[in-house]
Amino acid sequence: MNKTERQLAIMLELQRSKVLRAEDIASLFETSVRTIYRDIQALSEMGIPILGAPGQGYSLIEGYFLPPVSFSVEETVALLIGTDFIEQRLDGNYGTVAQAARRKIEAILPEPIRDEAARVRETMRLLHVSEPLTGLREKDYLGQLRRAILERRKIKISYQKKIPEADGNRKSMREVDPYGLALVQGNWILLGRCDLRQDIRHFRLSRITELVVLDKYFIMPKDFNLSDYRPPDDRNERVLIRANPEIADKIAETANFYMETVEKRLDAVWIHFRVRTPEELLHLILSWGGDVEVVEPESLRCRIREEAEKILKRY
Repeated sequence: MNKTERQLAIMLELQRSKVLRAEDIASLFETSVRTIYRDIQALSEMGIPILGAPGQGYSLIEGYFLPPVSFSVEETVALLIGTDFIEQRLDGNYGTVAQAARRKIEAILPEPIRDEAARVRETMRLLHVSEPLTGLREKDYLGQLRRAILERRKIKISYQKKIPEADGNRKSMREVDPYGLALVQGNWILLGRCDLRQDIRHFRLSRITELVVLDKYFIMPKDFNLSDYRPPDDRNERVLIRANPEIADKIAETANFYMETVEKRLDAVWIHFRVRTPEELLHLILSWGGDVEVVEPESLRCRIREEAEKILKRY
């Protein structure tokens, strides 16, 4: 990064942040504090209204905005693909905003940059993951949840649990403090504090069958940060299967999250999984058919046998 690029980057950082210390700017751009002092002085001499407070740092005068910056072809492609993604995966309101943003970006681009960006975009495609039947409902829920999170309002949901209770019931009513949303492997997940469980839980939007935003408010914990949050790993159950070597790649593609170790032997591949409950692997193992055999636990072997007998009766 040369001096001109660094000074422009410093202006952008000052516009993005309220106050920045010279030490923080120097660390960000991997240069000396003395160099940052010189850059700040040069920017001030160019007429950029930078305020400096001893012991606090530098800031731009309130209300000052930098003129539009030019984008490279690569930066343009990144922005436009980003608008494509937002239009596909977020709720309708953001979809409309993404379309408007794309038009504005394209409108301000010089023609050579716009043409070259279009040519590059033609070589890449953001495939739209096929929506389940509840796709439109999920997008509606996504919009409601986004607003509830911003307004700090509690929600009430009817949720279809993945694994049924002993009586076969899968439906559960919950009141939740919604903390944030995460897109995980193509599926939107709500993270929030469940009143029933008195802890943070994850709810897949495709399993929410009813959602009501309540006139109750919650306080977001000061120590919760969605970017830093890591769910506890509670996969304490072990499953061992023996698989045909020809299907090993398919297993790795569909069950990578659960896989722990893979041991290749002469006649088969032995794969160790770590899960919360063995039932989590049931539908995957059935999809792999006769190319796999559950070695342990015995309870899962019996469960697979029961399902296989049910299938046999239908045919």
